[in-house]
Amino acid sequence: MYYARTTDDSTKSNWQLLDQHLAGTATLAGSYGRPLGIEHAAFQSGLLHDLGKYTAAFQRRLAGSPEQVEHSSAGAWWAWNNASPGTLVFRQLIAHAIAGHHAGLPDRTGEIGAGSSLEDRLSRFDPSDLDPVWQSEICPDLGNVTPSMNPLPDAAALPFRLAFLGRMLFSCLVDADRKDAEAFCVRSGSRAADRSWPQLQEILDDAISAFDARIANFKTDSPVNALRATILKHTRSQAKRKPGLFTFTVPTGGGKTLASLGFALEHARAHRLRRIIYVAPFTAIIDQTAAIYRDILGEACVLEHHSAVENDAAQSADENENNRRVRHAMQDWAAPIIVTTNVQLFESLFAAKPSKCQKLHNIAQSVIVLDEAQTLPRHLLAACMRAIDELARNYGCTVILCTATQPALDVRNFAWPTSERQARLGLELEGRELAPDPAGLARALRRVTLLFAGPRTNDDLITELRNHKQGLIIVNSRRHALAIYREARSAGLESLVHLSTRQCGLDRKSVLADVRGRLLGNEPCRVIATSLVEAGVDLDFPRVWRAAAGLDQIAQAAGRCNREGKRLAEDSIVTVFEATDFPAPAEIRNLTGDLSRILGKHPDLFAPSAMEDYFGEVYWRVGPEGLDRDGILGLLQAMDRTGVHFAYRTAAEKFRMIEDGMASVIIPRDERSACAIQDLGKDWISSGGLARDLQPYIVQVPPRARARLIANGRASFGNPSLRGDQFCVLTDPDLYTPETGLLWEDADFLSTESMMWS
Repeated sequence: MYYARTTDDSTKSNWQLLDQHLAGTATLAGSYGRPLGIEHAAFQSGLLHDLGKYTAAFQRRLAGSPEQVEHSSAGAWWAWNNASPGTLVFRQLIAHAIAGHHAGLPDRTGEIGAGSSLEDRLSRFDPSDLDPVWQSEICPDLGNVTPSMNPLPDAAALPFRLAFLGRMLFSCLVDADRKDAEAFCVRSGSRAADRSWPQLQEILDDAISAFDARIANFKTDSPVNALRATILKHTRSQAKRKPGLFTFTVPTGGGKTLASLGFALEHARAHRLRRIIYVAPFTAIIDQTAAIYRDILGEACVLEHHSAVENDAAQSADENENNRRVRHAMQDWAAPIIVTTNVQLFESLFAAKPSKCQKLHNIAQSVIVLDEAQTLPRHLLAACMRAIDELARNYGCTVILCTATQPALDVRNFAWPTSERQARLGLELEGRELAPDPAGLARALRRVTLLFAGPRTNDDLITELRNHKQGLIIVNSRRHALAIYREARSAGLESLVHLSTRQCGLDRKSVLADVRGRLLGNEPCRVIATSLVEAGVDLDFPRVWRAAAGLDQIAQAAGRCNREGKRLAEDSIVTVFEATDFPAPAEIRNLTGDLSRILGKHPDLFAPSAMEDYFGEVYWRVGPEGLDRDGILGLLQAMDRTGVHFAYRTAAEKFRMIEDGMASVIIPRDERSACAIQDLGKDWISSGGLARDLQPYIVQVPPRARARLIANGRASFGNPSLRGDQFCVLTDPDLYTPETGLLWEDADFLSTESMMWS
């Protein structure tokens, strides 16, 4: 008799039988694969995933033997070497999934001698270790694992499509394995059952009624509010359109958040879709949108998940039960409404780790609202577009590219590749706009006058800001924002506000609330900030100054000027200047060069046609290689007569939405942060839960700056023996104020406390 899992019962009477675990996992995996069209392949993966437990060595391990037993290669070996005709590719995808269901999806091949590639692992497996009884107990059948697939418009897209499908198959297996294990733990009494999320279709009628009640109170007492109502009504009226790709091009302040939610609810009901996933680039937008969604739809329906709360470390056996349930909810995305970030969605779509891939099968048949779509990293744009296309083309998703500055992602804007092995870039977006006449909306919602003012010193900017009771200056770096703020304060300007990522999230939120209050009360308010005030931040200034940048960033800055349309456009000036004291970095200079090439072609630079022209210039400059700078697609493209040669793990390591280069410092600001820092020493509290609690207190700094803070005794790692270098805590309070944030440049100077004589 072979077992899969144990309990404390030495008689083994309630241990989980292996054939029951394999059958249970197979059934669940098949059910997860059914909406994806891969039910049989997922079922067979479940049957075979723990085949390596049919060995005497593993059973001794369960009984307490200290020997290490690798059990994931057996099922992978059998799938790989099975002789079922016409199944080579899918047997290999199954082998990848089985081999990776604990350690993560492997590359097929790797560095000689490294030992971690799939081929290396299979070569080390000895099938004679398996007890032949397994064949009669589980009876796998790989004869029909190749599913029917929709025809491809481009044959060169097949390898990526298969690699994507392989990751979806992996998701079905991982989720099924974990769910069957959880069910066993619940039955044995060692764990409480996780929460059960409602199905989207069960809550839609009530959700739409709540949405209708919310918008019934909207006023149409101004031209901007009347236009918002028109946009909302028009967008909802299109809910019965065929699922797939859509653009939603509405100027800032046009009510995109509510209009896209209204469409998503109606569209999901019309096509019986399974969930709504809202995706944004920044946590500030996530916080704002999650609050709106919860207010309308209720707390019990909405899961907020962003990358800051991820925890890849092993969980303590005594992990807090509530933290465990939250972690599981984030890993499987079974909630009907998900609010998440670009980082979380796209890094999961290209991940290799089981914890990140577990959720993927639940994305199928969803409405995905991709807010601020222009912020997708340019160096990953090719891979992101391919993933978006796959979700819409083969997994029943509707993806809405929602932005005021629509990037030119239509396939017609990209040249045909020079090699027949390369798939054409771009998305099929012709005729898929949801907004009523985007060009007309741009004209109707034109609320500012754009002025290109040329060079400006800090003194020039301060002089201009002095002449206005309310104004916003946006620059390209934290260093520049702090310099202007300090110089303006020295020059005697009052009502100054500094806002950048030098400040932790808690203080930024407080500062923004204060700024909104001053603006609403018509009180003096002069803000010097970085670009964090642009996308998704609702501010309404009469004057804005923007350091030279790309056209999309300038348009986003303009969205903070006369947002409600209560002033004349000719009096609402957005001044674009060249910062002579702080020259722009190379990438910004490249973008301003792209903008300069279209300046004379468009009388209205905020018109959709101008934005499309601008992005066309950007994409032409960087070329196809620049849109896939790290060669992600190439790692998932190789196929020959020996099957697929996918490098899943390498692709996952290279796919980073936010490039490395910054390090976290925790700022003790209040009692909650002090308690969380103290809890770093409690081994029964998970690192994931602590990371979530400490996220509002984090400032990102250059790694060298953090190293200097630590070397000079200004910061230290909290309980490194337990947490390693996960949590660096500021220990010198003189280096941080809510007004200026963290002044890491001062780490080499003596603190006030150290200068005091005892």
